Amino acid sequence: MSSSVEESLKTLSLDSLNLLINGQAFSDVTFSVEGRLVHAHRCILAARSLFFRKFFCGYDPSQTGVESANNLTGSVIRAAEMGGVIPVNSVGYEVFLLLLQFLYSGQVSLVPHKHEPRSNCGDSGCWHTHCTAAVDLSLDILAAAHYFGVEQLALLTQKHLTSMVENASIEDVMKVLIASRKHDMHQLWTTCSYLLTKSGLSTEILAKHLPIELVAKVEDLRHKSSMPHQHDLTSALDLDDQKIRRMRRALDSSDVELVKLMVMGEGLNIDESLALIYAVENCSREVVKALLEIGATDVNFQVAPTRKTALHIAAEMVSPDMVAVLLDHHADPNVQTVDGFVLS
Repeated sequence: MSSSVEESLKTLSLDSLNLLINGQAFSDVTFSVEGRLVHAHRCILAARSLFFRKFFCGYDPSQTGVESANNLTGSVIRAAEMGGVIPVNSVGYEVFLLLLQFLYSGQVSLVPHKHEPRSNCGDSGCWHTHCTAAVDLSLDILAAAHYFGVEQLALLTQKHLTSMVENASIEDVMKVLIASRKHDMHQLWTTCSYLLTKSGLSTEILAKHLPIELVAKVEDLRHKSSMPHQHDLTSALDLDDQKIRRMRRALDSSDVELVKLMVMGEGLNIDESLALIYAVENCSREVVKALLEIGATDVNFQVAPTRKTALHIAAEMVSPDMVAVLLDHHADPNVQTVDGFVLS
C-alpha cells in the first residue's frame, strides 16, 4: 500500500472520528449513558455494527443472534424513531465511547490514560499497561464488542489481552480465562490456561476462583504436559516495586487470600518483600495472624541493616497483642539486632 493511500485512509479515519468528537454536528441519534448524552450518526453505526443495523430497522436486537443484556424494547426503538434519547444500560460511558470511536475510525486505544486515577488501581503513578484497571477495561470492551456485534474490535481486544496477561497478576489471569471461555476466544484461552497450568496454584485455590469445569481443564493440561505443580522458586527473587505495592494494598484491605495467591502463583517471597514487617506496623492482629498461618514466612526473618525482626518492631510499638501473636507463632525473643539488643 502506497504512502498516499495510507495517508488518505488516515485522513478518512480522522474525519469520521471528528464527527463523533464534535457531538451534535449532523447527529441524528442520541444515547444516554450513565447520565451523559452521546450524539451519533445512524448511518455510520448501522454500517459498522449488525446490532445497530437491526436496531435502527425496527427489529428486536435480541433476535440478531447478538447477546442482549440491555433489553432495548420496541417502545425504546419507537422513541428513537421520533428523535428521543436512547438509554444504554449494558455498558459504561467510557466503554461505550471507546466502542463508538472504533466504529467511526477503525482505531481505538485500549490502554487507560497514563497516571489517570482509577478506582481499581491504587497506584497513582501507574501507567495502566497490565494492572487490574487495564485488564478490567479490556474485559469490558471485549464484552461490549460481542454485545454490539463488532467482531473486529473483539479480535483486537483479544490480541491486546493476550499480550497483557503475560505480565498481569495471577488473579487477573483467572478473570481473563473465564471471559475467554465465555466469548469463545481460543487464542486468549490458550495463553491463560498455559499461565495457570505452570502457576503452581493448587486445585483448592483454583476452585475458589474458577468454575469447576475450568479447574478440571487446567488440571488436565497439567497432567498431559507433566508440568510441576510447584512454582519456580527462582521467581521468588524477582520482586519489583509494583508487586510489593499490590501486596501492601492487599494487606491494607485485609485480603490475605490475595497475598497467598501471589505467593503460590507469582512467587512472592513474603520475607524479602517485608510483608510481615509491614503488616505488624500497619495492620491488625488478625491480619498478622492470617499472614503467619500461610506458612510461607520466617517469623524470625531479620531486616538489614538493623537485623531487627517483626518481634522487635512490635515491642518498639508497645503492642502486647502483636507481641503475643508473634510469640504464639514461635518468634524468638533471643534474636540479636546488629547492636546486640535482645528482648529476653
